[in-house]
Amino acid sequence: MRNELDVDEMVVQYPSSSKKPFFQRVIETMKLIFHEITFGVGTWGAMRPMVSAAIACIPFLFLGQHFNKEHRKARDWTLLQIPLALTVVLWIGLWLFSIFDAWKTATGLVARAN
Repeated sequence: MRNELDVDEMVVQYPSSSKKPFFQRVIETMKLIFHEITFGVGTWGAMRPMVSAAIACIPFLFLGQHFNKEHRKARDWTLLQIPLALTVVLWIGLWLFSIFDAWKTATGLVARAN
């Protein structure tokens, strides 16, 4: 029978003299920082929503939706802006919403890719 005071020992072995060179540790650290900054989706994954929103800022064309491969939505909004152009306030609302929608859709595409 085992006594409660018996203690199991654990042996941990570290590799001897396998210390990485300073330059390699710096590179690995920079890779880890980059991975954390871009949330693991890489440069393009982190930049895609911003690019989509930026090109959506060009009025009348709905390029953000085309960039996100939502051509039907862009075409529909292009046709919708014709009557809305008569009321400038509604047209500006549609244009601002298209910028938000382009950013939101690109963020969703990046999230689904990972």
